[in-house]
Amino acid sequence: MKVAITGATGFLGPGIVQGLLSQGHTVHVLTRDVPRALEKLPPGVTGAPFHGRAAVAPEVLGGADAVIHLAGEPVAQRWTKDAKQRIHDSRVLGTRMLVEAMKAAGTVKRFVSTSAIGYYGGAREAEALTEESPPGDDFLARVCVDWEAEAGNARGAGISTAVVRMGVVLHPDGGALHKMLPPFRMGAGGAVGSGRQYVSWIHREDAQAMVRFVLQDATVEGPVNATAPEPVTNATLAHALGHALGRPSVMHIPAFMVKAAMGEMAKVVLEGQRVLPARARQTGFAFRFPELEGALRNLLT
Repeated sequence: MKVAITGATGFLGPGIVQGLLSQGHTVHVLTRDVPRALEKLPPGVTGAPFHGRAAVAPEVLGGADAVIHLAGEPVAQRWTKDAKQRIHDSRVLGTRMLVEAMKAAGTVKRFVSTSAIGYYGGAREAEALTEESPPGDDFLARVCVDWEAEAGNARGAGISTAVVRMGVVLHPDGGALHKMLPPFRMGAGGAVGSGRQYVSWIHREDAQAMVRFVLQDATVEGPVNATAPEPVTNATLAHALGHALGRPSVMHIPAFMVKAAMGEMAKVVLEGQRVLPARARQTGFAFRFPELEGALRNLLT
């Protein structure tokens, strides 16, 4: 299978590319900087320019049988008016342009787009959220609803479509864990806000494997939660991380400090969701790291 992929050089992309190549697939990356991407990725990968919100010519897809869409403006930044517009448009308009190109190309049979568990909104710790749960109504939830709607338009052209709602992906190279490690290594780590908010985490290798798994099972359509089976509270995560590092984790970061530093984006840290991977379990996906302690041991030793 020839797979076109956006976001191939990002936090998740390289591992997905390597896994696809190992499985015998051909990989074609869509990226702003083709020479730089091909330099970073394994030999044999081809590439074409992709600029997100701009129209995409069908030939850019390179005759792909399937498309994986990972690209999007980083959420982890202060949410100024301009930043929020970029976060929205990079996902919603970028997906729209990609779907239009897929329809015009006529070769694509399978489409997997990422989304996020932000779909469910914040402050939903009391609920066990599955793919059947309704969306929230905050900024990120609205972005995800619009994003998934654009991805779903591919079905109108007969393209089998799945949406992977990413949880909090753990790896020291980036994301939340990368930001947490410096204070914890100095013995200054601990729970944030109330500490009772849930963190629906997933090891990066499992997140990458789930995207590949969903891609190759065309019977899996619609949303799939990419979260480990056992979400934990922020306080539990802090304790487990301190234990894995052999460092104390008794500090407490008050909510007002987080709000002062992050602005509106602090909601992502201070309000949690208890998200369960119901569809992944139903379809037979095997988590390599289902428990937090084992995941952290693997990531930090």
